[in-house]
Amino acid sequence: MDLGPTPDLFPVEPLSFSAQAFRLRHLFPTPLLMAPVNEAPRLNARLRRSILDRAERSGGVQRSNDGGWQSEDDFWSWCGAAGDALLEAATGLVNGFTRMRTADGAAREGRPDWRCNAWANVNTHGHANHAHHHPGAFWSGVYWVDAGDGPGGEFEIHDPRGILPAFFAPQLHMALPGCLSAGLTDYITPETGTMLIFPAWLVHAVRRYHGTRPRISVAFNFSV
Repeated sequence: MDLGPTPDLFPVEPLSFSAQAFRLRHLFPTPLLMAPVNEAPRLNARLRRSILDRAERSGGVQRSNDGGWQSEDDFWSWCGAAGDALLEAATGLVNGFTRMRTADGAAREGRPDWRCNAWANVNTHGHANHAHHHPGAFWSGVYWVDAGDGPGGEFEIHDPRGILPAFFAPQLHMALPGCLSAGLTDYITPETGTMLIFPAWLVHAVRRYHGTRPRISVAFNFSV
């Protein structure tokens, strides 16, 4: 005769976790480095003159930019001593966050023999940059010579994992540092005199700028 399930005479107490052994790991992080330049005011005055003079004499190119002016990627050839100082600083920065390894993954000494191309950008009211990435490079970056005076123009970053986190449960988000925008986009407000370094494969854009003073920047790639 089936008497049904045996009664649970010893109920289980509510469970807890060991605070000492609790671990939270962040897998597959995407580095994003923001580095203010100490000597920015002196540097920016010289870069601003060079870039605006070049923009007056050159028609520029059309790539990801939606309006505005973008130079050819030969910035290092005409930027003068101020541009050379910027390149040296950017190279030192990426070297500090890059390690060499052998074919089997073991660490080895040395620094990459970088190839670096760069271009200048001037955006005024209503200009933006479409979403894009920089194929063929390892690191990419931007330095804001003048962040402008108005709203908009944020540097927009797309989640490299795609929309899946938001697609399956758009009403939820992970209450963890760095996970609030999972599956969506995040952004950084440009700051004059600050250099931003990021992986070249990271899809990014520039939101429409609504200021009146030109926003001037230098973008660059490091590849091997």
